[in-house]
Amino acid sequence: MTKAIRHVLGISGGKDSAALAIYLKNKYPSLDIEYYTCDTGKELNETYELVEKLESYLGKKITKLKAGENSSKDPFDHFYNYYRGYLPSSNARWCTKTLKLDPFEDFVGTDPVISYVGIRGDEDREGYISKKNNIQSIFPFRKNIWSEDVIAKVLKNDNIKSIEEIYSFSSKSANLDRIIQIINQPINTRFTLQQKLNLLLDQDIKEFNRVVFEYLKVTEYPLSRELNFPLIENDEILVRDDIFKILRESGVGVPAYYEPITFEVDGKKGEYMRSRSGCYFCFFQQKIEWVWLLEQHPDLFEKAKYYENQKDGFTWNQGESLTELADPIRVENIKRDFLNRHKNKPKSSLLLDILDDSESEGCASCFI
Repeated sequence: MTKAIRHVLGISGGKDSAALAIYLKNKYPSLDIEYYTCDTGKELNETYELVEKLESYLGKKITKLKAGENSSKDPFDHFYNYYRGYLPSSNARWCTKTLKLDPFEDFVGTDPVISYVGIRGDEDREGYISKKNNIQSIFPFRKNIWSEDVIAKVLKNDNIKSIEEIYSFSSKSANLDRIIQIINQPINTRFTLQQKLNLLLDQDIKEFNRVVFEYLKVTEYPLSRELNFPLIENDEILVRDDIFKILRESGVGVPAYYEPITFEVDGKKGEYMRSRSGCYFCFFQQKIEWVWLLEQHPDLFEKAKYYENQKDGFTWNQGESLTELADPIRVENIKRDFLNRHKNKPKSSLLLDILDDSESEGCASCFI
């Protein structure tokens, strides 16, 4: 008996995944989506608060996944001990795979799955996505909703005639002649896959989505089992401002750590906040974010410092220990440097510069 396709969406605790859950519920209520979150045990309280608010808004339980589920310790500490005190870093991100990706893949098992990922239309990245054959990622906020592997298969040179036939048979686009011309131009060093994709999307996003969906029916991708898929009719492109608007208008609100807090140095005022969800000691944080943690969550800063002190020579923050960073003179210098780098920019731009170092670079990158 053929297994039913599962539609799943991971809630990282960040703005993008939360907004995506709200967006899909409102725009595509026919999709029976399962929601889950991977708890590392080292999240900010604001993350857990967001999950609770989303459960209320969505009217569905968000399944809590935990690595090392039968352990007496929280997931991070369980694997911290398992790896004999080896802490994760930007060069050895065992936390991402062990605490996020592995529990997700155990959760879906071998079922055919459509996984919705909240990468925005103003981001140029694919994210850290599962490579299991039974999991197909869809990106509803982007101009191109399909994953890189799907695009590579659809637009490979060997497929030119097949894709031309699908377009010729089903397309009603006024731009069909131009589309066929683009399709018949082979990919090479002077005409890349990305260029071809962009040209086809510029002609007609919905037509392209319909063609891809039709092509997928002769593949082993999970969507080959679906007769219909409403997102192929989606041509909206959502960017950062749209995300904040969705969160605020829904009543769920923006996660509290994204809200700016005023600080002052040398008589000048600035604003800081956190740029990502995930562990409070995330090694992708900027120095100004570590200062934010020191001043807004001093207890968590001390816990982060405790882990750092367990291993000689290890620093979360690229060569500067948290003990050094917490020195009042150093804190002032970090704030001063931050303000000086943005002294000629309006306040709104200063905030965006922090958020441009987005949650996508942290362990939430699996499910943002």
